[in-house]
Amino acid sequence: MEIAITAKPRLSALVAAVQRGERVVITKRGEPAAELVAYAKPSPSAEGKPKGDFFARLDAARKQLGIKAMPPEEARAFRAALHDSALSRRVLGVDDE
Repeated sequence: MEIAITAKPRLSALVAAVQRGERVVITKRGEPAAELVAYAKPSPSAEGKPKGDFFARLDAARKQLGIKAMPPEEARAFRAALHDSALSRRVLGVDDE
């Protein structure tokens, strides 16, 4: 179904059409401008997680590559080292050693 942008008063009917599975394209001056699509409710497992479940994919890749998880103490030390103001000097090789 294609409908002109002046169809605002019929919005509830258009939403009902989308819910029935119809394709609704909104046009402006005869050219497609937007498409109404049905809302896809996120799965309960995805609530509160970053979009695309980045950390789950990262964990799966780590396991696939055989990379073991870093012990908590080592992880804390690594994070602390990243916040070290002299880190960039060492990485760039401009440290006075």
